[in-house]
Amino acid sequence: MARRTRHVLALLPAAALALTALSGCATSTNSGSGNGDSGVKLVKDGKLVTCTHLSYKPFQYSEGDKTVGFDVDLVDLVAKKLNVQQEILDTAFEGIQNGQSLNVGDCDVAAAAMTITDERKKALDFSDAYFDAEQALLVKKGTGYKDLSALKGKKLGVQQSTTGEIYANENKEKYGYEVVQFEDLTLQETAVRTGAVDAAINDNGPLYDYAKEFPDTEVTTEFPTGDKYGIGVKKDNKPLLDVVNQVLKDAKSSGEYDKIYEKWFGKKPASK
Repeated sequence: MARRTRHVLALLPAAALALTALSGCATSTNSGSGNGDSGVKLVKDGKLVTCTHLSYKPFQYSEGDKTVGFDVDLVDLVAKKLNVQQEILDTAFEGIQNGQSLNVGDCDVAAAAMTITDERKKALDFSDAYFDAEQALLVKKGTGYKDLSALKGKKLGVQQSTTGEIYANENKEKYGYEVVQFEDLTLQETAVRTGAVDAAINDNGPLYDYAKEFPDTEVTTEFPTGDKYGIGVKKDNKPLLDVVNQVLKDAKSSGEYDKIYEKWFGKKPASK
């Protein structure tokens, strides 16, 4: 017992040094432009940590042991600008959209096909919009549910903490359906195929992608909500926000954005 105590005491200084290194402050980084220190502070040395919520195909999802998708490719451009590598953290969407994941230092940016809303702006800062989306209705093929009015007395699946859930709840009294909440998109989509719900509402991109993969389902209508996606950063993190916005602007002007868009959606974005 005495010998073991001496060994532990001898290891304490080294352990203390290791703990000090692990609990160090956020690290600064240089931009890839060669303009010197960008003033950006990152939560991990050599990494741009991105909070997202899997799976949300084609924006972010697992393919083997990698996370891929439209959002992943865009944030890779930001990481390249900062001379670091992107690291992706899969976490609950609620903690992303309410700013908690950013505030506690879990990640530097949030990229989760997240719609810019006034409520979310109170909790985090958004980049310039990088994607236009609408809400859409996914049903089992042949059911004839063409819109919300056809769902009276039926069950409509929603994803927790999304704009689709807000839209569904705003209209449920008018159309008389029951709202059924799911934690993530995959559970929601699967519920349509199994008949646990009669329809599901979510962003159009992922639902069209799902219907393509599972042709026993179909998207029957869209709702013109004018949703626009933004990349989130912690409140008042202007240095990082400026880099993100510059990267998005450069990607659009260089044509890189169009290439990434076509890679994941099979067509170029509609011209404005």
